[in-house]
Amino acid sequence: MSGGPDVEVFAAGCLAAALLHGLAAARIQALAAPGRRFGALIHLLGEVELVFVSWSLVMLLGWTLLGEPKQALHYLATRRYAEPLFVFAVMVVVGTRPMLQFVGTATARLGRLMPARGAEGLYFATLAFLPLLGSLVTEIAAMTVAALVLRDRLFMFPLSARLRYATLGVLFVNVSIGGMLTDFAAPPVLMVAGRWGWGSVDMFRLFGLRATVAVLFNATVATWLFRRELRAVAVPDAVAGDAPPRGLVLAHGIFLAVIVMAGHEPGLFLPVLLLFLVMVRWTGRHQSPVIWRESAFVSLFLAGLVVLGGMQRWWLQPALEGFGSDRVFYGSALLTAVTDNAALAYMGSLVDGSSLEFKVSLLSGAVAGGGLTVIANAPNPAGVALLRGRLPGGRLRPLLLLLAALPPTLVAVLAFRL
Repeated sequence: MSGGPDVEVFAAGCLAAALLHGLAAARIQALAAPGRRFGALIHLLGEVELVFVSWSLVMLLGWTLLGEPKQALHYLATRRYAEPLFVFAVMVVVGTRPMLQFVGTATARLGRLMPARGAEGLYFATLAFLPLLGSLVTEIAAMTVAALVLRDRLFMFPLSARLRYATLGVLFVNVSIGGMLTDFAAPPVLMVAGRWGWGSVDMFRLFGLRATVAVLFNATVATWLFRRELRAVAVPDAVAGDAPPRGLVLAHGIFLAVIVMAGHEPGLFLPVLLLFLVMVRWTGRHQSPVIWRESAFVSLFLAGLVVLGGMQRWWLQPALEGFGSDRVFYGSALLTAVTDNAALAYMGSLVDGSSLEFKVSLLSGAVAGGGLTVIANAPNPAGVALLRGRLPGGRLRPLLLLLAALPPTLVAVLAFRL
C-alpha cells in the first residue's frame, strides 16, 4: 500500500535527505565535542546506522500531516521486518566469545596454511575465506565475524589509515559477492531466488565461480599491497580469554544453524534467540558481553530501509524497466550505491517478462556494487558498527570508503561481465 503522488514525492525527498545525511554523518559527529550543549543529541544525529530510521519517521510524520494518518499507520504495520530482526539475532549469536574464538582460531589456522604466514596469512584468510563462508552461514554472519577478527587481532595495532580503509573496501565487496554461491545467504538473492525459481545449484552455476575468483583476487592483491605493514605485526594466537568447552561451541553452532534455517520467520527464530540468551546467562564465565548496541543499531538501520525503500517503487521500477539487458548490469551497480541492493533486486524482480540475461545482469550488478557505500548491502552497517572505533578519528568517512571500494568493485564487475 502507498500514498498518493504527494506522499510518494515526499518519501523520495526523505530518501534523498537520508543519503545526504549519511554522507555528512562523520562531520556531524565531529561537532559533538564532550561537554558541548546538546552534544549527546548531535552525536546521535551523527550515528550513520540511525539515519534511515530517523528519516523514515520523518516520512511517516509528513504522511500523517498530509492528512492520511490511517494509511501511514497501515503502511508501517504491513512492512516485513524479518530481515532486520534476523540480522539482530545473527549478530548477537555470532558476537559471543565461543563463536569468535572458534572462527578466529579456524581463520588463524587457515592463515598458517597460506604461503604468507603470521598477520599476512590471517589477513588473507579473513578477506578471502570468511566472505565465501558467508554462502553457508549468511553474509551478515560472515561480515560480523570478519569485522571482529580484524578489530581484535589486526586493527588493534598502529596500522595506516590507507590499510584500514582499503581493508574495509575489500571486505565489503567480497562479502557482497561471496554470498552468491547459494540461494539463501545474501539478502538480494533471498529477495529474487524464489520468484525466479533459482536454487543453490543455479546460483553456483550462474555466479559461483566468478564470485570466487573475484574474492580470491581482491584478497590476494590487498595482502600483497600491504605485506610490509602486516609483516611488522605480531598477531595474538587466539581471542583473549580461556578457551570455552567444545560442547559449548557446538551448542552455539546449533543455535546459529537453527536461526539461519528459520531466517524467514521471526516467530520461529526469535524464541530460539531467547533460549540462546538463557544459555549465555547460564554459561556466563565462558561468555563476553553481548553486543547489544551494535546489533540494535544495524537492525534499526535495516528497518529504516524497509520503511523508506517500500515507498520508492514508483520511480525505481520504471528506471530499471528503462534499461535494456545490455545496460541493466551497470545501471544496477550504480543504483545499488544509493539504495540497498536487496531492495533494488526485489524491484527488478517485479519487471514482467524479463529474460535470463536481464535477471543475471540485474543480480550480479546489484551485488558487484554492494561495497561502495554503507547502505549498498545489508551487512555493511554491521561492519561499520564493529570497526568504526578502529578507524582514524573513531568514525567512518563515506568518501574514503567509496574510493577504497572502487578497485575491488571493478574486479567484481570484470569477473561478472567477462
